[in-house]
Amino acid sequence: MQSTLKSAAVFTGRGLHSGGAVRMVVKPASADYGIWFRRTDLRSGDAMIPARWDAVVPSKLCTLIANGAGATVSTIEHVMAALAGCGIHNALIEIDGPEVPILDGSSVPFVQGFLARGLREQAAPVRAIRILEAVEVREGEAVARFDPSDMLEIDFAIDFADAAIGRQEKHLNMSNGAFVRELCDSRTFCRQQDVEIMQANGLALGGTLENAVVFEGDRVLSPGGLRHADEPVRHKMLDALGDLYLAGGPILGRYTGIRAGHALTNRLLRALFARPDAFRMVDCGLMTGCKLPGVGVLRSDIPALS
Repeated sequence: MQSTLKSAAVFTGRGLHSGGAVRMVVKPASADYGIWFRRTDLRSGDAMIPARWDAVVPSKLCTLIANGAGATVSTIEHVMAALAGCGIHNALIEIDGPEVPILDGSSVPFVQGFLARGLREQAAPVRAIRILEAVEVREGEAVARFDPSDMLEIDFAIDFADAAIGRQEKHLNMSNGAFVRELCDSRTFCRQQDVEIMQANGLALGGTLENAVVFEGDRVLSPGGLRHADEPVRHKMLDALGDLYLAGGPILGRYTGIRAGHALTNRLLRALFARPDAFRMVDCGLMTGCKLPGVGVLRSDIPALS
């Protein structure tokens, strides 16, 4: 069955790239509503923006969505991952600025907020996208691919020259709360030289050592070090789950990402929906529904943070 929040969850913080203060309220919504953002700071024009693959527009370093009137919201991937990983299918997200607050750089603050409010089941089946045939997109050495599977699986590989990151690979079956237990606390990461370049170009203005893992060669500059030895690849998987939730529902299939980022994952969704033979929309019964991310998640599943 579909689900929504029992009551609104409020989050305040600064945008990673804009640096501006933001207040965001995630509200319950009716069955079949989906996920929508509303820009409460806009006084004219259409302020409603759908969290959907075909609303994504090109952007550096994050996922940005826009409506036909030009209203935008950026850096939505972490809250989208939390919604997917907690099994929330319907929500209205009111936000008083152009960028979702970065908080600690992971999804765990959103997960904590959602599970503290609790979820309410709705009398409507979950509509999922079942992958029937392989679909793949490439850009240089980067690959994003779908293959058939009975549940959502994520396979990811990254390879960085920095010794503190190096090559990392991970595979997860995303059913039964795996996102909350394994991925939700993994933070966004970057190299110190990238921070300097981004800030010189007006980006990452809200970035600090407290909301991102910053690497320099073989060193981790952020206080407290890593939450997981392979935190970077886990965060890439977190991002992928958030970007995949823009499909409009859960995906039943295997996603493989090799050096993939937000743009390539969106290209994969566009390639999928351009091929009606490669997928089928299905109503999830009891057996399939039990395999979806978020089913059976408990607050005790949230990793303890040092």
